[in-house]
Amino acid sequence: MKWQLISLIAMMACGPAAAAQEYGAELSDVKERELEEVRERISDLKQSIDKGVAERDRLTAELQDIEIAIAEQRMRIKEIERERRYGEQKKQQLDDDLAEREAHLDEQSTQLAAQVRAAYMSGNQEKIKLLLNQRDPATLGRVMAYYRYLNDYRAENIRAVMEQIRRLDELRRQIAAEEARLAELARNRYAVLTRLNASQQSRQSLLAALRKRITSEGQEVERLALQEQDLTKLIAELSSILSDYPISSEQPFSEYKGRLTWPVAGTLLHDFGQPRAGGKLKWNGVVLAAPRGQEVRAVYHGRIAFADWLAGVGLIVIIDHGEGYMTLYGYNETVLKNTGDWVAPGDVIATVGDSGGQQQTGLYFELRRGTRPVDPRRWITRRPGS
Repeated sequence: MKWQLISLIAMMACGPAAAAQEYGAELSDVKERELEEVRERISDLKQSIDKGVAERDRLTAELQDIEIAIAEQRMRIKEIERERRYGEQKKQQLDDDLAEREAHLDEQSTQLAAQVRAAYMSGNQEKIKLLLNQRDPATLGRVMAYYRYLNDYRAENIRAVMEQIRRLDELRRQIAAEEARLAELARNRYAVLTRLNASQQSRQSLLAALRKRITSEGQEVERLALQEQDLTKLIAELSSILSDYPISSEQPFSEYKGRLTWPVAGTLLHDFGQPRAGGKLKWNGVVLAAPRGQEVRAVYHGRIAFADWLAGVGLIVIIDHGEGYMTLYGYNETVLKNTGDWVAPGDVIATVGDSGGQQQTGLYFELRRGTRPVDPRRWITRRPGS
């Protein structure tokens, strides 16, 4: 902080407003560097966990790569779909604009054609005829002025028609370009879908191999216990890393016990404390069955402490709410937030999926204080939308 104080004193000589602005910018840079340092430490932690998983289970490491690839492909498909909807709306607007301008051009062309016919019927010497047919000089002057106005009006109509034609050509070029872009998006979507289908087939084969090995070797309990150890280690390390960056909120998380909203609307498949793996282990959270792609929302204010893939829970988001409380959202199809992002209650952080080798789409949700799992049903009582 010493160098920051020296900088602040030096900037004060340049004026209070400028000093405050520059000091604020420096503080922002410091915070950004600190956040980047936190991200690097969390990334190193993730790599350490991945290394341990890969050493004891090659198939699980392969599953991670496949499911991350699937998540990226699904995100790309959603992005292409957004671009396609925007492109179709833009093309429709261009088509409407083209139709409106073509109608306007038809109207102007009809008027101009009538003027040209009138000029043709009067002959090529219409001005001379006007001079010869008028005897009163005053009347002649008025007629000649009207004649000039008429000619100016004709010339303006001609320019307007030419401009409309130019604009129509430009609109047709824009429509052609948009059609080409939509066609390219369709090709890209097909290519991504092809890769997605191949990845999903690889995932199914890998899951079948995993299930066969677990059945034949009786490793289910051991595997789940090791995955729980990895998760507990991750949370303990995250708590240590983030201890220097406390969460500040107007109302602490603990004051909202019993008043929080579930992160997704779904059917309860597994409840907190229920036995699993033949009764040798228990569920530390709840599993809610929900359709693939359904939005997963943060239950309270906080900061994203972790957003990545972890054995057993797949693509997971962990939110630090302060006071030692964290919420965990697993089995996701896609993750929409990054480590360090701030979230508010109801913010969309992920979409429901079946990552982590699940056979059914749903959300795995945990609430922890420190490394100790807490029954979320005592904290979260409201249904989404209520």
